[in-house]
Amino acid sequence: MYRYKMPLLAALLATLVACSSVSINMPAITDAPTDTRLAGKVVWHELITDTPKESRRFYAELFGWEFQDMGLNLGFSRTVNYTLIRNQGRLIGGLIDQNLLDTEADISQWVVLLSVADIDAAVDFVETSGGTVFSPPRDMAERGRMAVVADPQGALLSLLEARGGDPLDTAEPDIGGFLWNELWTSDVDAATEFYQGIADYTVVDRTVTAEEGQHNYRLLKSDDVGRVGILPNPIEGLTPLWATYIRVADDVTLDAMVDRVEALGGSVLLAPQDRAVGGRVALIADPSGAGIAIQTWPEFGPDEE
Repeated sequence: MYRYKMPLLAALLATLVACSSVSINMPAITDAPTDTRLAGKVVWHELITDTPKESRRFYAELFGWEFQDMGLNLGFSRTVNYTLIRNQGRLIGGLIDQNLLDTEADISQWVVLLSVADIDAAVDFVETSGGTVFSPPRDMAERGRMAVVADPQGALLSLLEARGGDPLDTAEPDIGGFLWNELWTSDVDAATEFYQGIADYTVVDRTVTAEEGQHNYRLLKSDDVGRVGILPNPIEGLTPLWATYIRVADDVTLDAMVDRVEALGGSVLLAPQDRAVGGRVALIADPSGAGIAIQTWPEFGPDEE
């Protein structure tokens, strides 16, 4: 149902990030330096896709995203294509063409980058707390210092100490922009303790009511802002992962988007339905198979109590 290729992706990202024989210059995550560190915030999303042309059309048609091509300097005059993603002119993520990478495996998926105040300390904590470090911190020039890790339950992510600072918080997420990020895990309490060692999170537990009864939804906050949610893995047998949500305007728009997914070369993994925590959600995959959720949130953000 939900494609997840963590071991292959981790190996590839480790190669891309950690290759000691080249210097890698990846673009900054903001158009201008903010000089602000928001540790604990998901500050960037990277799409690795083996169908870059089709994936670009898919997201442009559904969300109106804009794509800006550029080269990645890998040293020795070698470059690979890299594409910046913008929503309503705002820089929100990047796209990597998997076909230009040294792999024959299909690793297409979205990857979250989590801001940390001190990447060396964060990676040391990962190593001593049962996580896995696939790539130690490396200088990515304009982007900053980055590492590829997995938490003790196996969820993959990248850690970033951005050179020019993190994107500033806004009053509410833009329509068509990234709304929310959730950790789907096999052990909510253990994962909470782990991520509190990565960033100075406070924990808020919310009781939500669903058809099957009441259950808890855990929210991690930093700087008094909701950053991520943690919930028990909703798909049996799925490796723990980070799930990303795109904000859509309303229920009518969401249903219309879902109706267009297959015509644009994607697939519907979960039909539209109401969420116990609020909003209406659907889970879709782009033409490469990379999964992403789309959700309404018309009244307030996910961190509202």
